[in-house]
Amino acid sequence: MALHVPKAPGFAQMLKEGAKHFSGLEEAVYRNIQACKELAQTTRTAYGPNGMNKMVINHLEKLFVTNDAATILRELEVQHPAAKMIVMASHMQEQEVGDGTNFVLVFAGALLELAEELLRIGLSVSEAMSIFPESGHFNVDNIRVCKILGSGICSSSVLHGMVFKKEAEGDVTSVKDAKIAVYSCPFDGMITETKGTVLIKTAEELMNFSKGEENLMDAQVRAIADTGANVVVTGGKVADMALHYANKYNVMLVRLNSKWDLRRLCKTVGATALPRLTPPVAEEMGHCDSVSLSEVGDTQVVVFKHEKEDGAISTIVLRGSTDNLMDDVERAVDDAVNTFKVLTRDKRLVPGGGATEIELAKQITSYGETCPGLEQYAIKKFAEAFEAIPRALSENSGVKANEVISKLYAVHQEGNKNVGLDIEAEVPAVKDMLEAGVLDTYLGKYWAIKLATNAAVTVLRVDQIIMAKPAGGPKPPTGKKDWDDDQND
Repeated sequence: MALHVPKAPGFAQMLKEGAKHFSGLEEAVYRNIQACKELAQTTRTAYGPNGMNKMVINHLEKLFVTNDAATILRELEVQHPAAKMIVMASHMQEQEVGDGTNFVLVFAGALLELAEELLRIGLSVSEAMSIFPESGHFNVDNIRVCKILGSGICSSSVLHGMVFKKEAEGDVTSVKDAKIAVYSCPFDGMITETKGTVLIKTAEELMNFSKGEENLMDAQVRAIADTGANVVVTGGKVADMALHYANKYNVMLVRLNSKWDLRRLCKTVGATALPRLTPPVAEEMGHCDSVSLSEVGDTQVVVFKHEKEDGAISTIVLRGSTDNLMDDVERAVDDAVNTFKVLTRDKRLVPGGGATEIELAKQITSYGETCPGLEQYAIKKFAEAFEAIPRALSENSGVKANEVISKLYAVHQEGNKNVGLDIEAEVPAVKDMLEAGVLDTYLGKYWAIKLATNAAVTVLRVDQIIMAKPAGGPKPPTGKKDWDDDQND
């Protein structure tokens, strides 16, 4: 008979075997803060124009070389519950603004680091948190990116319309003043709803059956061509017989496998996707100035082009020597497009290069000195957290951070609010960010500070960690562990 070992009295005896329980400052709060600090430290060195790249291999063994914090976090799959809160805050920043994800991580990490100092000198969690506060329409999906390997970044171009890495199906490869019929079904003969059996007794009956099928296909394609449509885009397979008649009536055929591409094309050319192979009416057809098969490098592309610049969708054709380089440039384009979206909502800009953060730190510190109670310590530490941004920029540029921050404070005390770090100088130097044209969006900065502060407060509010026993089940297959070792099997 097995010996029964009683559970320790207290909270643990209420939980299933294998569950974990942490509580109090040492076990829960400091542990959570440490995890968030480690995460912030990881992405901090990637902050700013001189930030270092990270090499990330995700669970599918795909390689990413980037300094974009959003991509790093997405591919890392962070598991720690407290660190996940900071990750969620940066994801919210990505959705709300599209940029500034690293700012959220660095600032939240600095807030928690300084909150830990307050807790260690004896302030309670509630006192440490006393400072923390409780227009246009532009669719970023309208800017498409088409990546084509070869040449260099300088060969990239912008096109009003859409570009697909596809080949035209038939003999017609170029159409001017295109009238476009879009079908979400295969370009093939109609199939009956119910299954049927045809009994053919003689060769003549077989010939007549085939001839009837051909005549039906001929009539369908002719009916489409008679409406004036000279380009057909289909979302399914193209039958050989249908292709023959499309060539006969000089109709250009393009096949798009993705239903998303089909929807975007409909939006670009103003067409309606038809579910059956019926002749389109004038309102259902789309229009663009030209549709042509072109060759970029050694890649065949189909270009739907608008000559006027008032089209709904534009495409940026990116060129580059490697896939990793083009992925990085695509992320930069995505940030730029999101910045434009933010500016359509709020046109206000603030000086960059750490100027805004130092001015905020100066003014919040001045306010903290007027507060009589213990909360002044929290207010001053909150102000000190803003120094993490110019400090990270300085360290990544290879200059002494303390010297830069003292220079910035000195200049801001004189009333020069727009002065920030000069990252191009080889020595610790400052310059006017407004004159240099280094600006951040007001909304980007506002949301980053708000989300980072809320995430830090959420982490500090946790005083217990209760982890249930993980569910059983088959373990995932383990791949080759030493992927970077040269092993001759």
